[in-house]
Amino acid sequence: MTTALRHRGPDDYGYWSDDELGIFFGHRRLSILDLSPAGRQPMLSAYARYVITFNGEIYNYKALARELQGRGHIFKGRSDTEVMLAAFEEWGVRAAVERFNGMFAFALWDRRERDLYLARDRMGEKPLYYGWNSGGFLFASELKALTANPQFATTINHSAAALAARYSYIPTPWSIYEDIYKLVPGTILKVPLTGLLKKSDFFSPLGKISPEGPHPRYFWNPPGLFTPHITTRFNGSEGDALNELDLLMQDAVNIRMISDVPVGAFLSGGVDSSLITALMQRKSAKPIKTFSIGFEDSAYNEAVYAERVARHLGTEHQNLYISPKDMLDVIPSLPGMYDEPFADSSQIPTYLVSKLCSESVTVALSGDGGDELFAGYDRYRWALHFWSRVGRFPYPIRNFTSRLLGSPLSQKTSQGIVHLLSHSRYKGNYLQKLATASRVLRFRDRRALYEGLMSYWSDGAPATPHHPTLPTAFKTHPANHPQSFLDEMMAIDLQSYLPDDILVKIDRASMAVSLEARTPFLDHRVAEFALRLPPSFKLKGSSGKRILRQLLSRYVPESLTNRPKMGFSIPLGRWLRSDLRPWAEELLSRKALLSGGYFNPPVIEKAWKEHLAGTHNWEHHLWNILMFQAWQQHGRSISAAA
Repeated sequence: MTTALRHRGPDDYGYWSDDELGIFFGHRRLSILDLSPAGRQPMLSAYARYVITFNGEIYNYKALARELQGRGHIFKGRSDTEVMLAAFEEWGVRAAVERFNGMFAFALWDRRERDLYLARDRMGEKPLYYGWNSGGFLFASELKALTANPQFATTINHSAAALAARYSYIPTPWSIYEDIYKLVPGTILKVPLTGLLKKSDFFSPLGKISPEGPHPRYFWNPPGLFTPHITTRFNGSEGDALNELDLLMQDAVNIRMISDVPVGAFLSGGVDSSLITALMQRKSAKPIKTFSIGFEDSAYNEAVYAERVARHLGTEHQNLYISPKDMLDVIPSLPGMYDEPFADSSQIPTYLVSKLCSESVTVALSGDGGDELFAGYDRYRWALHFWSRVGRFPYPIRNFTSRLLGSPLSQKTSQGIVHLLSHSRYKGNYLQKLATASRVLRFRDRRALYEGLMSYWSDGAPATPHHPTLPTAFKTHPANHPQSFLDEMMAIDLQSYLPDDILVKIDRASMAVSLEARTPFLDHRVAEFALRLPPSFKLKGSSGKRILRQLLSRYVPESLTNRPKMGFSIPLGRWLRSDLRPWAEELLSRKALLSGGYFNPPVIEKAWKEHLAGTHNWEHHLWNILMFQAWQQHGRSISAAA
């Protein structure tokens, strides 16, 4: 099981067990801090009460170590793991975790009380799967470690399969396997020894309080934080907010540069990565190493912008231009990299830039999280634009108009409605815009609208005709009634899209090549500050991430970064019609679709034909299906080999 995770820790390994109780811990080590044997895991606390296996970094461990030394603790090494264990002994598990500033997933066994604790960082940067299977309780950073157990029962969760087709990812707390869950970010799960053998009938994986049995408990709750932070808005000027954010970001970057191995940065030339790189270079006495991916297609090529920023900041920069062949070479490894269906197509360039980066450094800082915290996505502006125009009309009128758009209308009338709803997010021909207009008008309220915008195969049925009741990706957060639609959209993204798509993508892609990615924007102090900012500080008119742009202008001329948002995307639609077509047609054949049993072949075949003909761009819908099919094919090949 630990060998399956060697890519996450190629430098060392270790085991600890209590054979009498049947408790077994394993660890694979990527040496970042204290490269000596003193940092080896699993690690016992000084008084041997606790044993831990831990993935991640605690960035404020030096400050915690000084405080603990003042309370009489003595440290043998210089690792953050040893500091964590001392913190547990000094303050208890929850109180200690509340003090940690970092990205982490850990399992902690309390030898005195005979309790197992699983915990995951506030934003969900590090993964943690767990569940009852094979007659006991299992946990790991990736599913491949669980499936390596020869007794593991790989029973597919059909609802999770439907979710993968709908959202491109399987949202927390579900996984592709029955009774195996992702731990909700910002929670601690405590399981007593008696609960390790059998799942309680009262167990809830959603972080809710249940009357009996183990359940995750929040130690930091973004859903709960939205209301108090909004009711205690930052009441200073934009200049005051800018100065405070500058100091927070400087410290968030500085503590993430602490390492005993080389550190670099992903640089796209956009606002987020340029700000992180600028702050890193400000801290470094020598040129930092930066890396980017480019495409020959200028519509997708950010490398030229990255080069300009790198020249201005004086970094040691490397570009890698990729082709469809490079993509094809990566595709066979994707199912094994992600372990369950995952279909954010930027997973490919993310892996390739991670691979490029890993050849020179062991740690890389990224700009992930800036869009979700500071309103960077185009879809925020589009949804606000749409809702301000049509949200005031009663739902029956909107629903009636939606039905009209699906019927023969005069060209003038239909074009007028489409023009009202048009936005750059929905580039495409007239018929595609008409279909989009008809769909978005059917949503009952603004929340349903945004959830719909984040969905593909939105009702689930066209792709998965026989699935059970389809859950939503957004059940993990309680009602908190944010004051603005923008707050509500960002709340949804922070609790689902960010941890389940963006952070999964960067974690698996980077760890596949033994590279540790660190994300300064997700420092919880930055996140809490961003939650308090008025929406107008983030988005005003057509300008998103306003305060970040103002901050970046202190370090990089606006002319170098003032451009439309591109995202880390690839020319997927065109490549599916050309270089990727043979691979796609094999997986989308009727035989392949029927053998899986999860999709409705006529629906998929129709979408494929329309995409090939260029009458409708189904690239993302089809990629969701292709990644699921590729994952199934990968699983069958492993079973055959075994």
